[in-house]
Amino acid sequence: MLDWSNAKRILCIRLDTIGDVMMTAPAMRALKESAASRHITLMTSEAGAAIAPLLPEIDQVICYDAPWLKSTALRSDSTPEFAQIEQLRQAQFDAAVIFTVYSQNPLPAAFLCYLTGIPLRLAHCHENPYQLLTHWVKDSEPETTIRHEVQRQLDLVASVGCSVADDRLKLAIPDRARQRVQQILQDLGFASDQPWVVIHPGASAASRRYPPEQYAIVARTLATNFDLPIILTGTRSEQALVDSIQSMMGVPSISLVDRLDLAELAALLAKASLLISNNTGPAHLAAAVGTPIVDLYALTNPQHTPWKVPCRVLYQDVPCKFCYKSICPQEHHHCLRLVEPDRVVQAAIELLFSELDPVIEFPDLLLQA
Repeated sequence: MLDWSNAKRILCIRLDTIGDVMMTAPAMRALKESAASRHITLMTSEAGAAIAPLLPEIDQVICYDAPWLKSTALRSDSTPEFAQIEQLRQAQFDAAVIFTVYSQNPLPAAFLCYLTGIPLRLAHCHENPYQLLTHWVKDSEPETTIRHEVQRQLDLVASVGCSVADDRLKLAIPDRARQRVQQILQDLGFASDQPWVVIHPGASAASRRYPPEQYAIVARTLATNFDLPIILTGTRSEQALVDSIQSMMGVPSISLVDRLDLAELAALLAKASLLISNNTGPAHLAAAVGTPIVDLYALTNPQHTPWKVPCRVLYQDVPCKFCYKSICPQEHHHCLRLVEPDRVVQAAIELLFSELDPVIEFPDLLLQA
């Protein structure tokens, strides 16, 4: 009879975006390394699949934009679901692990796995799943505890005997990305021993964006008072945001907006002295390459802070914290707007020039949840 110790082909389901997939990678590594010759397939959204080539734990990727997730475009029928069931059936997986945040329901994905005949099916679940899951962990979050997202997924796979010695985030950055970034930095005249700062001011959710005028003050202060070159990054849709920050700064800075793919952004962050960012994907990229982070952390949720990297997590405690909203329900954004630029500058200087804590595992904001 098949059990977890001899399951070779494992389907890992994480139907979210880049940062969520990255925070699941240590658990996938635990699955892969806990038995010989394991093959890990990740089923994720089209957005989440972008990071998969940089994650050494993953052998294969299946893209699936599930209709029970808010980011999936409305469609007229269930044809994609029947196609997905058939694809999974043909793959003949031995086991499936469904990774979710505690606000997500794993049962739709579990039902897909049940229909395809995957014999072992594991997930956190708030309610008894009966036959949909063969193994499940009663979900205690958020009623009795809140864990970091990385720890939550590590605990899930530990329930079936899978663990890993090194649970940090890791990336396999291709040489071509490192070489292109090195050439960019040489062209910009950056010296190898010169400290410099990356600022990534965008985020997919409006509720997680530090105000651009305050970013401009931070950048100007670091550039003028501490002689630190500033590189701003972002996607094409964030061009206007970065342009506005550069204009308000009033001092020279460098924009690499829409000039880097994901691997090149990771390579840039690996060389940077510091990242200043909202709580968004690049913060997790920086954690994976060991670059210190000043994380402007909107209190939309408590469990996605940088994992096991020197960092300062800045926020303003507010009565409406942990709202889980993409748009601020109070329309004031106080959890970020009330973080004074001087606090950001101070945190940056501490990380750049002071003795660092070797690892900061879980900032205090979780203790207040």
